Amino acid sequence: MTPTVVGLLGLLGLFGLLALRMPVGIAMAVVGTIGFGVLNSWPATMAQLGREPFVIASSYELIVIPLFVLMGNLASISGMSRDLFQAAYAWFGHWRGGLASATIAACAGFAAVSGSSVASAVTMGRVALPEMQRYKYGSRLSTGCIAAGGTLGILIPPSTGFVIYAILTEESIGRLFLAGILPGLLLTALFMVAIYIQCRIKPELGPPGPRTQVREKFTALRKAGAMVCIVIITIGGIYIGAFSPTEAAGVGAFLSLLLALVRRRVTASAMGDVLLRTVRTTALVFLIIVGAHIFSPFIALTNIPEDLAEFLGDQAMPRVAALLIILLTYIILGTFLEGFAMLVLTLPIVHPLILALGYDPIWFGVVMVIVLEMGLISPPVGVNVFVVKGIAGDIPMSDIFMGILPFWLAMGVCLAFLVAFPQIALFLPNTMIN
Repeated sequence: MTPTVVGLLGLLGLFGLLALRMPVGIAMAVVGTIGFGVLNSWPATMAQLGREPFVIASSYELIVIPLFVLMGNLASISGMSRDLFQAAYAWFGHWRGGLASATIAACAGFAAVSGSSVASAVTMGRVALPEMQRYKYGSRLSTGCIAAGGTLGILIPPSTGFVIYAILTEESIGRLFLAGILPGLLLTALFMVAIYIQCRIKPELGPPGPRTQVREKFTALRKAGAMVCIVIITIGGIYIGAFSPTEAAGVGAFLSLLLALVRRRVTASAMGDVLLRTVRTTALVFLIIVGAHIFSPFIALTNIPEDLAEFLGDQAMPRVAALLIILLTYIILGTFLEGFAMLVLTLPIVHPLILALGYDPIWFGVVMVIVLEMGLISPPVGVNVFVVKGIAGDIPMSDIFMGILPFWLAMGVCLAFLVAFPQIALFLPNTMIN
């Protein structure tokens, strides 16, 4: 039996385990262990199985994950989300569809401290949805903008998706964080354009709110200034070379804790909840990374990445066509695979292929995260859609899925911009001070 056939059988077995709802990290570890033992040797397999969990758990670079998760959880209890929404509402609320635009802007701001799409959707949904319902917003627009806005949590740094991509591909976490800033702002703007177009076609979807006085606008902006300062210090520190990503995560978590203390939001029960959520998220991510590190050597031995690169080369197709095939495959996978699962399952195969095609791996990391965002709101899995459904229990699931369609198309437009103009993603990382 050839290594390629063993690899294909391993992939089939992996999908079978996932269909049985085995956690993706454990499924990858099981398949990787068996496959590596078949293609290499069982003593080497046992050595790898004993080594990888310890290496991952003791990795200094991976401290960035629990620290940024802690930072986001502290931001939630400190009231940052409400401050952000009120500031965005003060500036955009008088527009037609302004509450929806304010929700998108607030999601973008909260993404800069949370790093999680689900956390962004839950937090902003609880703040924004009651306001949009009070002003008689269409249920499709209100739920769609929350589900889509939440996806910004894994694009605008700090992003757990970028951290996992960096670990699996051995790319720079700092460069990936910086690469996500301009595309994140672009996607935020495109979401707002999607809201504007919908409200132009059907004005009843987003009635304008009351106009806010200039003084009130700046007062609301000042209240949100603490969060803005934290973002500037952490991400700006990475850009100018003052902090490594790990140091920036520590600084951000400390400043978020300080803000929560100043606002008197820290209680024993609140901190217990924050720490428990941080540990759960960290354990889940570490399990996925351990499984991926056991699975990747098996895939490398199967020669599947090299075979795919050789196949595409034999077709003599333009590299853009090969890229479009990869992106289309990801979009289809996103309809039934969870985002992080798709990331760790496919990167061992796709990353060498992208390098062989001559694409920048930092740029592709941004493109891949946007495709993961599309999966977060794509039926039937659409994790963010189910999150919003949990908040808006009286709104039919069909309405929520219809509501995300304009935002899904906006993500497609953002992808097109990035493919046509890679410098949108590469400008900041290429100018960072080392």
